[in-house]
Formats: sequence, C-alpha cells, structure tokens
Amino acid sequence: MAGKLSEVVAVDAVRTAFGRAGEKGIFWNTRAEDLCIPLLHALMERNPPAKPEMVEDILWGVTNQMKEQGGTIGRMISMLAGWGWNVPGCSIDRMCASGLTALGFACSNIASGMLDCLVAGGVEHMGHLPMGFMRDPHPRAEEAMGDASAFNMGQTAENIHDRWPEFTKEMADAYAVECQAKAHKAIEAGKMKSMIIPVETVDAEGNKVVIDQDQAPRPSTSMEGLANLKTPFRENGRVTPGNASGLNDGASAVLLMEADKAWDMGLKPVMRYVASAVAAVDPRVMGIAPVPATQKALQKAGLTMDDIDIIEINEAFAVQALYCLNRLGVEWNDPRVNPWGGALAFGHPLAASGPRLAAFMAAQFRENPKARYGLCTMCVGRGQGYSIIWENIAQK
Repeated sequence: MAGKLSEVVAVDAVRTAFGRAGEKGIFWNTRAEDLCIPLLHALMERNPPAKPEMVEDILWGVTNQMKEQGGTIGRMISMLAGWGWNVPGCSIDRMCASGLTALGFACSNIASGMLDCLVAGGVEHMGHLPMGFMRDPHPRAEEAMGDASAFNMGQTAENIHDRWPEFTKEMADAYAVECQAKAHKAIEAGKMKSMIIPVETVDAEGNKVVIDQDQAPRPSTSMEGLANLKTPFRENGRVTPGNASGLNDGASAVLLMEADKAWDMGLKPVMRYVASAVAAVDPRVMGIAPVPATQKALQKAGLTMDDIDIIEINEAFAVQALYCLNRLGVEWNDPRVNPWGGALAFGHPLAASGPRLAAFMAAQFRENPKARYGLCTMCVGRGQGYSIIWENIAQK
C-alpha cells in the first residue's frame, strides 16, 4: 500500500583511524572484522538510548568479499561484537562506493517504512586483500568496458588528463598540496578526535598499542616534492602517488533511524537524508561519474549547487576531483570543498570511504549551524558515481 515516506536521520557517524596498507601499516596485525567491532560498540555507547536489539539490519559495504572480508561480514560483526544472534546483516559491493551505497540503501529502507533503525558502514583492509585480489574477469570484460585501461584506476585518471588536457599535472599537484594542508590544519585543531574510535592492535614488536590517529597524511607535501615523483601508471604520465589517494585500511559506520523514533527516544540526530542518486559513465574515465550522480540527486532534492554549503567529494585522484568540481560549477579552491581535506591526505580504504565522508559531514554540521545542505559524492571503478545530499539538523 502506498503511503507517505518516513523521514530518515543520521544519529551519529564514526570511523577508525586510516592506516597505510602493507606490513608497515598500523593495522597490519588487525583483521578487517576487528576494525568494525569497535565502531558498533561506539555507536551504542555514544548514544545511550540506542540498544543493539533495536538495530533491525546492518548493511556493510566491502569491495573484496573474500577471506576475512567474506562470509557476509555485515552479519558476522554484530555477533563478534556480542550483540547476539538476532541482528541481521549483509555485505554490499559497489566497489569504492560500497559503503556509501550501504548508507543509501539503509535510508531507502527507513524511508519506505520497512525498518526504522539500521547501522550502515564499510570496511576495507587493502593490506590483507589488495585491490583486484583473486578476481577473474569475464573474457569479454575488456571489450565491454572499452579497453584494458578500465581495469586500472590509475590509468582511468590518466585518461581524464588525455581527454580534458585543460586539467594539467600542475593543477593536480596544487590541489593535492592544498588537500594536505587542509588535513594538517584540521588534525592539529583536533577535528578528527570526535569521530575516530580507538582500535587496540599489536605492533611489529608484539606490543599492544591503541591506534587513534591517521597514518597517511603528509603535511610536508610541496609542489617541489610532487614535481619529481614517478608516474607508475604510464611513462611520462601525470598521475603520481602524490596526487592520487593511497592504499589503505580502515572502517566507518553510521547509525540511521526514522526521525520520529530518534526524537522520541531522546536522541539528537545530526543530519537528515534528503536525496541520493547513482549514475554510470564510460568505465575508461570512471572518475567523472560524480557529476551526473550529483546532478540527479540535486534534481530530486529540488536544489542547485549554490544551495550546497559543504561538499565532501572523495578524491580518488586529484584530476577527477578537478574535473567534477569544474563541471558542477565549483572552483577547485572553493572553501566549501573538503574543508578538512580529503582522500589525497587521509587515504581511500575503498568501502570505508563513503561512510567516512558522512562522518566528516556530520562533524562539520555539528560545529557549523549556518551550513544547511551537504553533499557526499564519489566515483566508482567500472564507471559509476554515487551521491547523497544531507540537511543539517544538529542544532535543532
């Protein structure tokens, strides 16, 4: 039976610190599940009226669904967290936007009246499960996607430079330097403390340590330092480790509820779900897809980019962020764009990145009552984009 859509709110959003992938990464000795469990605990502890038995589903984004990230990790983590057997869960794969898609699906479930309390998030341990690990592409996959470059995200960024040469390497490097500077300023000001949940792990010497700081940011980044970096995706290319997001380990999560239920329980939601959209483009330039996804979401919301006060765009590569902002009519250095820095500094642990955008948005909404609307958007391997628009209700 058709009925009025329910209002959806995000009560809280948290994340782990993001580590570098590999043996020198802070989470090398931590399993993916153990990155997720502290987030579930934190969402309940930070919001006392909420109880695990209220959670009607856990939607968990994860790109590489095998080994420790397989076996429906979205179901396993609640049991490992001690929430019992009665909390359902599933895993969702839309590559880089797996976690943001989990948020969108959760909002749809609540809006439709099917459920009224969910946890949505994502995890990626790229140190244990590298990008493309154990994949077996169809023999016609390359033909279907245009050419072999569609399989390699760095090459898709080089393709953007090729097709739109007005976005130069120098512009990409300048964007990266600015990103690192904004991230450093935010970290020094303590902006990350409200969202990062400490994770206990073991270091290389076997000592127990608590991780609560991001490993990837490089505050000393300069134009001079970036100028001579190698271009691993193409000889004499333009995409470097300095103007591309890193390979990372991390997890992020959001507590979502039907608005009246949240208010009646005495919870204090931070933002309201407004609209979301997904779009698809030529896989060989997958990084441009946030543009049509955002345009669709804006149309659904009855808004324009002028109405958006905070833009959280996942910077898979500097060049794709530059392209998307330009085509959306936004200057690359507009203060609305990633005010605390983005993935070029903090890293991009695939499925964890979308909910990380939401965590940044929630934290910025809490401290900025004048900001009304915020956009979270990201590109996706194989040529997709996903966008969600939120409204600030933190001060209500």
